Amino acid sequence: MNIPFLDNWRRRHAPVNTSVDTSVATELGREDPEGVAELLAECGLLRSRASSMGLELDDSARSLEALDQLLPRWRDDPEELPWLGNDAGLYLGTVIVRTVPGAVWQVWPNGQPVVRLASGREVNVVEAGLDWAIGGAPELTQIYAEASES
Repeated sequence: MNIPFLDNWRRRHAPVNTSVDTSVATELGREDPEGVAELLAECGLLRSRASSMGLELDDSARSLEALDQLLPRWRDDPEELPWLGNDAGLYLGTVIVRTVPGAVWQVWPNGQPVVRLASGREVNVVEAGLDWAIGGAPELTQIYAEASES
């Protein structure tokens, strides 16, 4: 069945492929975990949008609170929304890795970056960032609080 508006909706709501070449990502993660952490911390689009709204992202839990308080103007642009959500998830992961003892980046075999907590629990931060960007919930500070309690 061909329903044009449904095709448009599917394109806008299709999952973002946030993975990189799996063999490269997995190998880099083993050989240079600090390099992978720096690469994942870039979050250029999110940092740019936050800066244009007067918010400087400093990789702290406070900056997550400030992000949660921003007006979600990115929701007006369905093209940018998944990319911004991806960056929000990577930024959340960066804050967790830099501030929660024992938290590290882990790259799944499919290339998906997640944060592994000292307890062994894995947090799919990219998925959380997408949920936050699209619907505003759960808030980034809530996910951070749960991760810091583990």
